[in-house]
Parts: sequence; structure tokens; C-alpha cells
Amino acid sequence: MSLKIHRTEDAPAPVGPYSQAVEAGGFVFCSGQISIDPKTNEIFNGDVQRQAKMVMENIIAVLKSADLKLTNVVKTTIFLTRMSDFAKVNEVYASYFEKNFPARSTIGVAELPKGVNVEIEVIAKR
Repeated sequence: MSLKIHRTEDAPAPVGPYSQAVEAGGFVFCSGQISIDPKTNEIFNGDVQRQAKMVMENIIAVLKSADLKLTNVVKTTIFLTRMSDFAKVNEVYASYFEKNFPARSTIGVAELPKGVNVEIEVIAKR
């Protein structure tokens, strides 16, 4: 099986030894995105809704590097440091999908990289 690595300057550079996205067998597996501004490489860890919006915009950029859109997403996983933020993040998340929402899991975690409160990873199908 061949793998294709997708990378873009329009999304944050990885903060560890991983790729922004890897394509295999018609699926594109996008690493979790956090609220880092790709233009400044600065982390935003304030308002969780703004964090979620930044995360979704970073996901869009990674998908675009693979010539895909949010309509190609079949599965997402959301990681939250506070489940009390679920409704706020859900509101932002829902605004990015028009219909036929992807399958999704939401997981509460103790902490996330760089002190952010939300991380989202996606799997897309070509």
C-alpha cells in the first residue's frame, strides 16, 4: 500500500513527529488540529468557540491540500478538556457542515497540547 503525505503552509506546522495528513486507500487521515494561527504560529487558548473556529479553518486548509472539502469528511473526533464546553463547540462545529453530518465521537481529556481546550481530527474519503 502506498502512502501520500499532504502538507500545507495554510495550516499549522506539526508540533511533533507527525504529518498534517496521510492518504491511504482512498482515505485521508488528518491529524488533530488545535487553535494555532498558521500565519503567526501563535497559540490561541482563550474563548473556546474561537478556538473551535480556528481548528475548523485549519482542518479546511489541510483538506484543501489534498483537494478535498468538508463534504468528504466521513468521521471526526473531538477532544475537549471541559465537557461543559460541548454545546459551544458543537454550535461552531455544526455551522461548518451543511447536511449529512459525518460520524463523530467526542472525548473528554485531562489536557491537550499547548494548553488549548479543543482538538479535532478528521478522516475523509476521496
